[in-house]
Amino acid sequence: MAIERTPALKRCRALGIEQAVIGRSRKINDKKHQGQQRMGRKVSEYGLQLKEKQKAKFIYGVLERQFRNYYEKAKKMPGVTGENLLILLERRIDNVVFRLGFANTRRQARQIVRHGHITVNGKRVDIPSALVKVGDVVEVCEKSQSKELFKAIKEVNNALSAPPWLDSNQANLKGSVTRFPTREDISDIPVNEQSIIELYSR
Repeated sequence: MAIERTPALKRCRALGIEQAVIGRSRKINDKKHQGQQRMGRKVSEYGLQLKEKQKAKFIYGVLERQFRNYYEKAKKMPGVTGENLLILLERRIDNVVFRLGFANTRRQARQIVRHGHITVNGKRVDIPSALVKVGDVVEVCEKSQSKELFKAIKEVNNALSAPPWLDSNQANLKGSVTRFPTREDISDIPVNEQSIIELYSR
C-alpha cells in the first residue's frame, strides 16, 4: 500500500493550509519559513485546480486512485458533484473517528482504525476508507479503552467539538451518525471543490 510520507507541516506550508485543519494541537513557531514562497509567479488555471485537489487529498489522507474513485462515485449521486465528493470524504470512518474527538489528527485516526480499535454497530472495522451510514454507532473497542491514548482522550474530553451531523459522547468514547453532512457542516475544509471537478472534467 502506498503511503504519503511527506512531513505534515511541510505539506501544510506548501499548500497554504493552517495546521488546525489537519488537527494539529501544538503551536509551532513557523516564522523561519515565512517569506520563502516564490512571489510574482503567475499560476495557471490548471495549477490552481491541481492545488485544490492536492489540498483535499492531503487533508483526508487519500491517494490519487482512491480519490478518483470518490469523484466517479460523486458524479453518479444526485446533487452537486463537488459537494458530494467532500461529503463522501467526510463519511470515511477515519475522518469520523477524528471528528468525534477520538484522535488528535486524521492521520492518527487512520492508524487507530487500522489497528482494530474501532467498532461500527458492534463490529470491528479496520479499513479506514469504510463509509458510515445514518444511524451507525461508532465506538472504541472495550478492550482498547484501557490504553493510555484513550485514557488521555477521556480525561481531556474537549479536544474537538463534533459537527452537527455527529452525536459524540467522548467521555465514553462513543458516537453516532445522526445524518449525512452538508457542505455548511464542513466549512472548516478550505477547499474549492468546484475547481477539482473542473480539473477532472478536462
